[in-house]
Amino acid sequence: MSITIYHNPACGTSRNTLAMIRNAGVEPTVIEYLKTPPDRATLVDLIARTGQPVRALIRDKGTPFDDLGLGNPALTDDQLIDAMLAHPILINRPLVVTPLGVALCRPSEKVLDLLTEAQRGAFTKEDGEAVIDAEGRRVKPST
Repeated sequence: MSITIYHNPACGTSRNTLAMIRNAGVEPTVIEYLKTPPDRATLVDLIARTGQPVRALIRDKGTPFDDLGLGNPALTDDQLIDAMLAHPILINRPLVVTPLGVALCRPSEKVLDLLTEAQRGAFTKEDGEAVIDAEGRRVKPST
């Protein structure tokens, strides 16, 4: 299975997502998008394939979102994409591309819906939350 992850190694959600892909026995193509940002056509395609509006893929925390006035509802999708291209930190992550689709994997467990390979063993997120048990089955979140 061919998988690509647009990854930020400084992001715990992105690290957890990458680890779950690898826990399925798959070594994805890892694109550190802050070092190698997508071009306009790729970014537009990724956003469209998620089925989400452009605004859903903009990160505001820890970015120049407020300084750039990106909360202004009058801004067009093209203007928002221009900002994302000029400041790749605005691209929310991780974006994962598989033959089953493209998704912003927040929370990281969303990646499980994009994988055809089963998890190969237990997986616990960095924060200690168990996601996969020893038999490779998804753990129901405690409520």
